[in-house]
Amino acid sequence: MTPNLLLFTNGHESTWPSIEYSTWMATRMQARLTLVGLLETPEAESNVEEIFGRAVSLFQESGLSYTLQLETGLAEDVIPRKAAEQTPTLIIVGPLGRPALKRFLVGRSFRHLMAEISQPILYIPVARIPLQKMLICLGGLEYGLTAEHLGVSVARMVGASVTLLTVVPEVERDYPESQNIRAHWKTLAESDTLPGRTLRKAIQAALQSQVTVRVITRQGNAVEEIRAEMKAGGYDLVCMGSPYSAHGLRQMVGPNVTAEVAESAECPILTARFVAQETKTAS
Repeated sequence: MTPNLLLFTNGHESTWPSIEYSTWMATRMQARLTLVGLLETPEAESNVEEIFGRAVSLFQESGLSYTLQLETGLAEDVIPRKAAEQTPTLIIVGPLGRPALKRFLVGRSFRHLMAEISQPILYIPVARIPLQKMLICLGGLEYGLTAEHLGVSVARMVGASVTLLTVVPEVERDYPESQNIRAHWKTLAESDTLPGRTLRKAIQAALQSQVTVRVITRQGNAVEEIRAEMKAGGYDLVCMGSPYSAHGLRQMVGPNVTAEVAESAECPILTARFVAQETKTAS
């Protein structure tokens, strides 16, 4: 089935990197691309018209199959509605150039989008092209494999290498399992722990897809350690999970962690909601 990418712009220049990146990605995925212009204010129409013109030129130069749409309303309302109506493979958004622009995707609005939208969301503050190095953050529980499956699929299509990151968090209560995890955090993939078993499944899935993979484990605060690895590794894309629909279970790569990481990100962030069937298949 042909992938369908749903991209949003309100006409602000800050959304142009997401258009460039989406064009590059859709070309390599042989996907259809729908660009939705958000008329959030009466003054937005001329800006959307101008950026539509530039986008169409880029799409045509790339030989891309595309559709243009206009919608009136705020992004927080329009994006979930369009996602439900069109059931795209991927939702793509960028900074919308509002005052304190990062609040849209890294504060309550971002958590709102992840809660309301079942499809993966790709946030693009900067277009890092080509995609050569990908970081996939695993939260230790099996629902993190949803993000891993998506990331590996993208890596296979574009020929990128993958780094699997697991952060062993600080824990307040000293259970036997937490003791075991802390004792083996440097060799987590070899341990008989839940994060260790999850990591082995992720490694196996990457190798089966013929994707080059390496493993990094860190210990400490999840947000700080993910940011540190992003800075050290110079990754072109970071893939993180969201536990929405996992009965409210909060784990390392929860929506708050994803939002905080996205706030300072200098590369695209891909979030994938938990899908139970995928984790069953993986096991």
